[in-house]
Amino acid sequence: MTTQKTYKIGQVAELTGLKAFVLRFWESEFPQLTPIRTPKGQRLYTDEHLALIGRIRALLYTDGLTIEGARRKLAESAKTAQVAEAKQEARGKSALLTEVEAELKGILGELGENNNNNGIT
Repeated sequence: MTTQKTYKIGQVAELTGLKAFVLRFWESEFPQLTPIRTPKGQRLYTDEHLALIGRIRALLYTDGLTIEGARRKLAESAKTAQVAEAKQEARGKSALLTEVEAELKGILGELGENNNNNGIT
């Protein structure tokens, strides 16, 4: 079990310069923003949540997007990240297959040499 730094809603409000009610509202508007809940119902945010809150804040306040526009932009970013991850995974699998192919050709070559040495054609 890994221990990660968590922040209560008041701490996040202070760190981000946002009011707690804004954070609670954003939770209802952005499905990606779901803090951890303690058994007592307290919200705990991680560093990943803080990064997401910063991104949402920039989209709304700096870029001037509406909530719907920010939601779409985040969804596009997530899809782009998934595509990039899939491409990276495919590259890794392709490299592995190339390596296996080279090994199999080497083994086939050795088998062919052994068969020729034993008089088998």
